[in-house]
Amino acid sequence: MGTTATTDLKVTNSGLGSSGPGPGGSDPFGSGRPKDWPPGITRDDRIEPKKYRIGMWAALASILMLFVALTSAYIVRQGTPATRPADWITIELPPVLWLNTALLIVSSLTIELSRRALKRSDYAAVKRWLSLTTLLGIGFLAGQIVAWRQLAAQGIYVSTNPHSSFFYLLTSLHGLHVLGGVLALTYVTVAALRLRIGLRRAVAVDVTAMYWHFMDGLWVYLFLLLFFWK
Repeated sequence: MGTTATTDLKVTNSGLGSSGPGPGGSDPFGSGRPKDWPPGITRDDRIEPKKYRIGMWAALASILMLFVALTSAYIVRQGTPATRPADWITIELPPVLWLNTALLIVSSLTIELSRRALKRSDYAAVKRWLSLTTLLGIGFLAGQIVAWRQLAAQGIYVSTNPHSSFFYLLTSLHGLHVLGGVLALTYVTVAALRLRIGLRRAVAVDVTAMYWHFMDGLWVYLFLLLFFWK
């Protein structure tokens, strides 16, 4: 284990003591619940992670349906080369989007590394990779703002033409969802830096990673759509 956390010896009603992090002890990072880690884990503790994952899958399904609907509208509004409306004017997308895409792909790798480090109880690696993922997510959002400002500097706004409208709509909606992911990352990162990762926060890391991977894949899809389907 990369780091250790020292806690006072506690004796539970079941006779299980806790003298430090890991199996057999209380939450190694400050929750004070002796049943957060085996062997004191309860039946509810085993069920709870599944409930969170099912809830996350349901949320991701609804987000996917939203973007599928918007994609369908984008393709129908654009039409084919032979039937393309006269008001459909293709805009040149800012090159910074390539950098933003790279940042998000790397962040997907770093959050996976943090999740695997947590399974190994390597808390130093957890803190390192979670912090980096959060910074990469913030960098992606900053890059998207740069892209919007570059288009605005060229006189291209939401209402300029249908292609620009769809670009702003799709990227801003995705950006809002990424912002939600950054907030979740900030929460688990602060918990890790304060050495407060118990079973429940470990589940939070897991579902946050699920959400972040989805946002990464969704952006790659939107990036290809906007760059090459125009």
